[in-house]
Amino acid sequence: MASATPVSSSVSEAIESIQSSLSDLCVVSDDPHHQRRRFSFENPRRFSAFANRLQLLLHQLLRSFPSPDSLPAAAVTAIKGVAADLSVAFETVSVYIKRSKIFVLVHCHSLRSSLQESTLAIADWLALLDSALHDLPDLRKKISDLSRDMKQAQFIVTENEERVHCTLEKEGQGRRTTKAVQSAIIMDLARALGIDPDNLSELSEQVNLFQTDLTNSNSLSERRIVVSLQSILSNLLVQPDIITQKLHVDFEEYDAASAAPQMSSPFKNFLCPLTKEVMKEPVVLETSQNYERTAIEYWFERCIEDARDPTCPVTGQVLKSLELKPNIGLAGAIEEWVNRNIEVQVNSAAKWLSEEHISVDNHSIEKVLDFLYKISEEYPTNRYRVRNAGIVALLVKLLRNSSKSVGTQLRSMALMALLSMAKDEESKKRMLEDGVTRLAIHSLIGSSEKEREFAVKLLLEFSRDEACCIKIASEKGALVLLSSMAGNLEHPTLSNLAEEVFKQMERVEDNVQPLAEAGRFEPLISRLCEGSDDVKIEMASIVGRMTFTNSSKEQIARQSANILVKLLYKPEGRAPSLQALYNLSGLDDNAIILVDSAVLPALTDILLIQDTSPDLKELAASTIAKIVSKPGNWELASIDKRGHSMRSESFICSLLGLLSIVSPRCQGSILHILYGVALSPQASESVTSHIKSGDGIKTIISFLEHSEDEHRIYAFRLTRILSERFGEDLTSELRPDKLPLFKDKLLGSQSTEGEQSDAACILANLSLSEEEVKTLLGDSFVRWTVTTLKNQRRTSNPASCMAEGLLGLLIHFTRSHDLQTLSIVREHNLMTIFCEQLGFPSNPRVKQLAALGLKNLSECGMSVAAGDSQPIRLNGFCSSLVCMCGGAANKPSTCPIHNAACEEESQLCLLKSNCIKPLVDLLTYEDTGVQIAAVETLSTLVLDTSNNFKRVVDELSHQGVVDALIKLFIEVRPGELQERAVWMIERILRVESQSQRLAFNQALVRALVEAFKHGGANTKRHSQDALTNLKQISGISGNASSQAGAPR
Repeated sequence: MASATPVSSSVSEAIESIQSSLSDLCVVSDDPHHQRRRFSFENPRRFSAFANRLQLLLHQLLRSFPSPDSLPAAAVTAIKGVAADLSVAFETVSVYIKRSKIFVLVHCHSLRSSLQESTLAIADWLALLDSALHDLPDLRKKISDLSRDMKQAQFIVTENEERVHCTLEKEGQGRRTTKAVQSAIIMDLARALGIDPDNLSELSEQVNLFQTDLTNSNSLSERRIVVSLQSILSNLLVQPDIITQKLHVDFEEYDAASAAPQMSSPFKNFLCPLTKEVMKEPVVLETSQNYERTAIEYWFERCIEDARDPTCPVTGQVLKSLELKPNIGLAGAIEEWVNRNIEVQVNSAAKWLSEEHISVDNHSIEKVLDFLYKISEEYPTNRYRVRNAGIVALLVKLLRNSSKSVGTQLRSMALMALLSMAKDEESKKRMLEDGVTRLAIHSLIGSSEKEREFAVKLLLEFSRDEACCIKIASEKGALVLLSSMAGNLEHPTLSNLAEEVFKQMERVEDNVQPLAEAGRFEPLISRLCEGSDDVKIEMASIVGRMTFTNSSKEQIARQSANILVKLLYKPEGRAPSLQALYNLSGLDDNAIILVDSAVLPALTDILLIQDTSPDLKELAASTIAKIVSKPGNWELASIDKRGHSMRSESFICSLLGLLSIVSPRCQGSILHILYGVALSPQASESVTSHIKSGDGIKTIISFLEHSEDEHRIYAFRLTRILSERFGEDLTSELRPDKLPLFKDKLLGSQSTEGEQSDAACILANLSLSEEEVKTLLGDSFVRWTVTTLKNQRRTSNPASCMAEGLLGLLIHFTRSHDLQTLSIVREHNLMTIFCEQLGFPSNPRVKQLAALGLKNLSECGMSVAAGDSQPIRLNGFCSSLVCMCGGAANKPSTCPIHNAACEEESQLCLLKSNCIKPLVDLLTYEDTGVQIAAVETLSTLVLDTSNNFKRVVDELSHQGVVDALIKLFIEVRPGELQERAVWMIERILRVESQSQRLAFNQALVRALVEAFKHGGANTKRHSQDALTNLKQISGISGNASSQAGAPR
């Protein structure tokens, strides 16, 4: 019994739910009028009839069983299902009862669908109930009949409901409609709701009820419907005497004080029932009702669009004919009334447009301006009245007024009125004479979008005339403001209007350059590409003398480079096109474009072959110089018909020959060309060789002391590149007089940073003798170099080229082992300087030079420790070397590397100077050259394998050198780095403890085998020796040895 209690309770709750829903759904009376009062729509009435039958069946079912507990299980399930779906149906019917009629019309389809689904669901539950009642045939038949009828029931949306629903739905979509159509919609809706179309108060009440229904709704479309209906009703509620304000402004002050004719109100039949405004073209329908032609035509179009028969909005009668007959008599009466009132108002408007009233009553002035605009637009034949009253001049005067009282609203409305009056040619002429274009341009920066919009519209109107176009373009700031407006996508309307103004201006030839200066290149480019030869030459002249942004240069070059190159071959077009190409060549990306356009052969021809003026040669050389200073695949491009490239010997020699005969300006450009070509990685080797073979080193050196900055700069840069490849030859040419020049340039306070970097690199690359190092550089120079390096480290952006040169200079002092040089090394801590450079962010070349300096100092330290240097005295600086390399009092601990007592921070010992860890870090550096330099430097520690070698290797293993070197070797590819790494590994493996430790490193063994198979001769030899040390192969035969006895 305890388990049955919940079941009984849930069945009872379901039955109570059904009874509660049915009590609200059922209509007690059979009177149809009573049912219609309760249910305004057919669908809930039909469902209420099913509810009545269901209520009777429920009563009979409950009487047939003593209690809910005795109901079959299937019957219980059916009753619960009926309760749930009936509750849903009740909610749907409640919408019909409690919500406004407009709300029901808006949702008629969803309500119908909900009722249909609930009815079908209840029918299915009744079918289940029928199958569960075996002993009650009479009740089963009634249930079966009700289930069948509910399954067959079809709830519909009537044609009238569908028409109004579609109309409201389109209003909810925010579709723009005219005032006339909106008025007709309200009339149609009123009839559909059973309300008298003239009973606007009841209709407003229905709209208010609908708005109340939407209190908790987030539907945008429904809120749009409310707003639309309220807006239409507000128009319908306007009294006819207020409507006349569209044709006049309240000028009571003047009308009362003067004998001017007074305004007269329109007759009621002058007003269109749809627009509530005075008709301009009245027409009559077959219902004898008069409408404004455009208003009733809009309504007919809406009816056809909504797939409904056109009706007369006032009577609601379906029209058999859409014929619109003009009401000529009514039209004449209206025209006479309009002209009389316009005359009165125009004269009054002219009185109000004065300075005094503008500063006192802006609101009235706004009404005056609005009236003038409407008169001009809606009654264009009366524009002459406005012009003759002097109002055009007054409007221009209003725009010219800069006082704060004339705000953006007044300016917007004045521009709007002038825009409309500009359609009158005489008025337009007077505006131009009064300077209205300048005022409109000033309004392009107005504070409101409306002011800017009417200003650009006014300019568009004037731009239809060619003379006006030229005048607008000549106004200061006009094109810049229009360009800014055209490119502002946040305001698409203004952007499109500005584009239209530009299209009009682009038609005029005189506007091409002003437009280009404002960033509008289409007219310029189109004429340059498609015009006649004379036009192309003129356009090329414009390109040559203008200043462009980088993006503009690229745009012009892409579209016109081929045309400009072709003009180079025409005598009359050579100068302007050459100037244009020079102007465009300053952009990096344009180098590729110009090279692809075959500009180099034409420029080379002008520079080397043609008998042209010095000015053209200078331009050609300057243009080539700009191209070669940018990446652009020019190294592979042909410069003549024979296929020579810019790195060819003939071209380089020709340039060297020109240096002695061309103008100074052209000389600077040629040096620039030589530097640009020599700087290219693809061309550097061949170009420098051609310069050397053509006796160009001497020629270039002669410009090192030139009076012009450009000549000196590129001469120094070229000399630096040459010094990297031909250091000895360059040194011979510079000896003895020119060598001090670089030191002076490096130390000179007037030298630029670039000149100092070049001078430092040149001195570093020269093959100086020990004597020259001492005399030319010396201790003071080293001090300056070290100080400069330290200062560079403190800057946020150290100059890598300068660092390269300075390190190269210090390396000169690491190659000598004499006492004076060693004293300088010690005094200035050169090993520490080099070591520090390894850890600073810099380019690979700096790290490579620093490692090379450490290599030289380490070799010097090894040599001193081995006793190869001169005898060392035990006082001053030299005593420290003895402490480092020889015996000393109290027998201090010896250095594992040198087997001598090296002092802390020794400048000849990598270990004591803490240089090994930075060198090990370089083994993982991404640049191969840096890795090779690091291996070379570390290799100096294993040069001597005689005494103390095991201690050296153990220390290197302790410092992580061995493992890092092996990791590098395993990953490296065949080449110089592999050869140097395997050489060092082979030496390390000579120590038995290391060979035993690494014997079972399979990755190392595989790497050694691969190096033995694929490496060079030296690599193969060292790999074989290393494998032998690991006991992987025989030291005699080279055959693989057995590993059977190897410990595991």
